[in-house]
Amino acid sequence: MPADLLPDETTVPNRVAVRVLCAFAARKGDLDLRFTPSPSAQDGIQGHTTVTSRRSASYQREVPLSARCGELLVQGRADGFDPATPRLEEIKTHRGDADRIPDNHRALHWAQARVYGWMLCEQLGLDRMEVALVYFNIDTARETVLPVWHSAVELKAFFESLCAHYADWARTEREHRAKRDAAMRSLGFPFETFRHGQRDMAAAVFRAHGAARHLLAQAPTGIGKTMATLFGALRAAPANGTDKLFYLTAKTPGRQLALQALQRLQARPLRVLELVAREKACEHPDKACHGESCPLARGFYDRLPQARQEAAHAGWLDKSALRDIALKHNVCPYHLGQDLLRWSDVVVGDFNHFFDLSASAWSLTLNDELRVGLLVDEAHNLIERARLMYSAELRPVAFQAVRKTAPAALKKSMDRLHRQWSTLARAQAQDHEVLAELPGAFMEALQRHGAELSDHLAHEPADAQGDLQAWLFEVLHVLRVAEVFADHSMVDLTRARVAHGRAQHPVLNIRNLDPGPLLKPRWDAARSATLFSATLRPMDYVSQLLGLPDDTARLEVPSPFDPAQLRVRITPHLSTRYNDRDASLDGLVDVMAMEYTGRPGNYLAFFSSFDYLRQSLDRLRERHPAVPVWAQSRGMSEPERNDFVARFTDDGQGIGFAVLGGAFGEGIDLPGRRLIGAFIATLGMPQVNAVNEQLRQRMQARFGQGYDYTYLFPGLQKVVQAAGRVIRGPEDEGVLVLMDDRFNRAEVRRLLPAWWKL
Repeated sequence: MPADLLPDETTVPNRVAVRVLCAFAARKGDLDLRFTPSPSAQDGIQGHTTVTSRRSASYQREVPLSARCGELLVQGRADGFDPATPRLEEIKTHRGDADRIPDNHRALHWAQARVYGWMLCEQLGLDRMEVALVYFNIDTARETVLPVWHSAVELKAFFESLCAHYADWARTEREHRAKRDAAMRSLGFPFETFRHGQRDMAAAVFRAHGAARHLLAQAPTGIGKTMATLFGALRAAPANGTDKLFYLTAKTPGRQLALQALQRLQARPLRVLELVAREKACEHPDKACHGESCPLARGFYDRLPQARQEAAHAGWLDKSALRDIALKHNVCPYHLGQDLLRWSDVVVGDFNHFFDLSASAWSLTLNDELRVGLLVDEAHNLIERARLMYSAELRPVAFQAVRKTAPAALKKSMDRLHRQWSTLARAQAQDHEVLAELPGAFMEALQRHGAELSDHLAHEPADAQGDLQAWLFEVLHVLRVAEVFADHSMVDLTRARVAHGRAQHPVLNIRNLDPGPLLKPRWDAARSATLFSATLRPMDYVSQLLGLPDDTARLEVPSPFDPAQLRVRITPHLSTRYNDRDASLDGLVDVMAMEYTGRPGNYLAFFSSFDYLRQSLDRLRERHPAVPVWAQSRGMSEPERNDFVARFTDDGQGIGFAVLGGAFGEGIDLPGRRLIGAFIATLGMPQVNAVNEQLRQRMQARFGQGYDYTYLFPGLQKVVQAAGRVIRGPEDEGVLVLMDDRFNRAEVRRLLPAWWKL
């Protein structure tokens, strides 16, 4: 096409969704999160369907609309339109009393309704229209309808006032996007050379993200995976139209490594946001989250524009920087971060921000139809983390505690639930009993109890603190998990301990076994994703349990290390099987002491449990008291974990005892003399118990490898992760002692790194 016929970029409108426009321009006053239990996404869909099914045959549903205002093109879908009146309806689902919906929420709802009203007036040439908010209570199926007639002139003026408020920001955002993409196209690698294998990994990420594909990449520790994935994904972002890149980690150290890499890249004007959990960002944990209690919630939306503007200009928004800006403008740091999620280019946070059932980043991606890229660090952890996200338990101890002190208004509801729980207890024949399906009568009673409790707390906000609110959150989580229950999960009853001579009600567990079906929509929503780790073998196992697309690309980066750097020993005379531990304990600690005496320095010793760790520690002290030791303990605080790691100094000597798969089995970096060896006294396999045997049976039925998927593969991943602490760079040398005869088995050895010389 001739250049003079190409559209002038300045004439191409800035597109904005109605929802985004109103959230930006129509919110005023306090942040008000007084207890208003929100329906799930599925509840919302069902509620909209119920309301619209009650309307006449001429009623129009999901009406696509758009309107221009200067440089803005505003687009959206109106929930419903009755041409006979004419009436535009904006439908909102809720729990509790509609009168208690906070004013700022209601103002946002009215803004959306009026914008859609103007769009219809303009499209149909109407002079006036009835605009109605329809609040639908999902628990009672009752509608609260708030109709107001507006002239087209009034609706147009309101629409234009919102657009005027948003226009400058939209123009600035467009300029930012152009500068950002230009910077990403010319982004340079921050080091003079790539490490061995690092260029291959960066190139694979670049190709995958450029082609809008997913990539599963295994690469050894020490090649710079974090930098390689960020560099490759950022370079690919402009060409494939990526709106946002999410870097997701399992643990805090991974988040910090990502932030350090982004700083090293010096990728200005990239906006980088660190997402942290609400409890870690809250400045006033003793106060409720509304303007009458918390000073940072009072007038939040009035001060938000200035805080947002400064944050966007600053660009670097880790936890500390975001907090400084928030407090400068007297707004809540956590909720400022939630607002900036929409306006940031790279977001660094925990897995749960995208994969949890109520994940904010996931909701934003869907609602704004964003083209997002995902970088999933230490992706082997996502299998178990996802299982936990999509599982729930209901504990009788918590229920009985709140039942004793619950308000009288809740007695009937709690008694009804108590009776259904007693029915389950009487029918339970074994300590652990798997049910064929969710117990219908019990779940119905729980649903009614949740609705009544929600309604009570909405009317009596003073009760929405402490145990009663915590119990409601537990109930709502169970109900939300129950909504997605299918053959990827199981439901079971676990008999609680006998108290005061009487059997307690059983614990109701909904356990996700195969997270793949629930993760699949997340991968489908992402334009591209790279999942990477040092332990992703076998890749079929990881791919199937994570529900990755069939065309996911795969990469295995060879180790850069010389096999001579790591001396690997297997002790064929030792068995750490549960029944053999007492007999092998002397031999096990003797092997450790002999290795340490031959080459004093810092070692880590990994065990399958705290009990086994303590037995081995006590026996080593008894037989070899001259060997210095220190040990991980249950529930260590962050300072205690830091103290444990601090013992590993260049000139230090001793053996640190830790649990395999715990805080010290991955994510810590002890290069050079800080760590010269590791002892692994377990294959890391999960305990054989009733739950894991159910998992084995389900994995066998679904994938044909029940034992491997349940026990062997997860265990060996932990072993390889722990062993990876020893060799961190090309100059490191060390020893790895695998203390179990099963390490000599062919099916085990094939899962160990190929560069280990066994």
